[in-house]
Amino acid sequence: MAIAVIALLLAGWQWFESRARLADVAAASLEARGAQKEVREQFEALQVRLGALEGRLSEFQSQGAALQGLYQEIAHNREDATLLEVEQAITLASQQLQLAGNVPVAVLALQTADLRLARLDPARYLPLRKALAKDLAQLNGLVMVDVPGISLRLEQVLLNADKLPLVADGRPVVKAENAAPAAPLTWWQRLSGAAGEEFKGLVRIQRFDRSEPVLLAPGQDFFLRENLKLRLLNARLALLSRDSSTFRAELAVAQSWLTRHFDAADKTVQATQASLRQMAGSELNATLPDLGASLSAVRALRTGKEKR
Repeated sequence: MAIAVIALLLAGWQWFESRARLADVAAASLEARGAQKEVREQFEALQVRLGALEGRLSEFQSQGAALQGLYQEIAHNREDATLLEVEQAITLASQQLQLAGNVPVAVLALQTADLRLARLDPARYLPLRKALAKDLAQLNGLVMVDVPGISLRLEQVLLNADKLPLVADGRPVVKAENAAPAAPLTWWQRLSGAAGEEFKGLVRIQRFDRSEPVLLAPGQDFFLRENLKLRLLNARLALLSRDSSTFRAELAVAQSWLTRHFDAADKTVQATQASLRQMAGSELNATLPDLGASLSAVRALRTGKEKR
């Protein structure tokens, strides 16, 4: 009986112990399920955040690619614009050299073009910069002719052409301050004086053993001055086109007309003659480069970029 009671008590204790363990296990399992649920929720939340981050990263990558493409396009357009500006500068320099012989403006234009190229990739544009450097060296080695200054001096002579006194404009001046009072003339003295004046109008006495200034008919002075202006204008055009022979020929004709028809004793005429002689001694036949190598190099670069 005692053994049975003890066995029954032992079985009851084991049953309670098992129930307690089962309760603990159930509680632990419930807690584990709660923790697992929490972990799963956290994992799901992390997945949502990761998805959002991946979406933003993809957006950032797309924006970065778009920005990179935009930058490349801007850089490409900037190079194209720079090459166009360089070509325009070289063309301007060539026109100034060929049409006006304006070396300082051509030098400034080529220097500007070289500065533009220095901001780009130096290796790619090295041949063009070499061509520019060669043309600049040739221009800097030229003997400078002050074409604008000579042109302004010719313009001043043109403006003064209407003011230069002609030889035919001079009239002898008779001074009679100390002349005695004239006695009354008789009728036959008046008659003989009038006949003498009429005879002077019919007879002209002229010396041929010396050169006399050419007398102009009334109104011919206007055509003389206009023709003189035309000669000076032709000389100015020849100056701008670097035509030395025509320039000197037109100035020589203008000088001969000044000597022949204008008052050589007048200071303005003398100054005009001296100015024309000085201008006629200017050397205009300087050999100017045509800048063909530089123009070919920049056009080849632009054509290559368009093909790409």
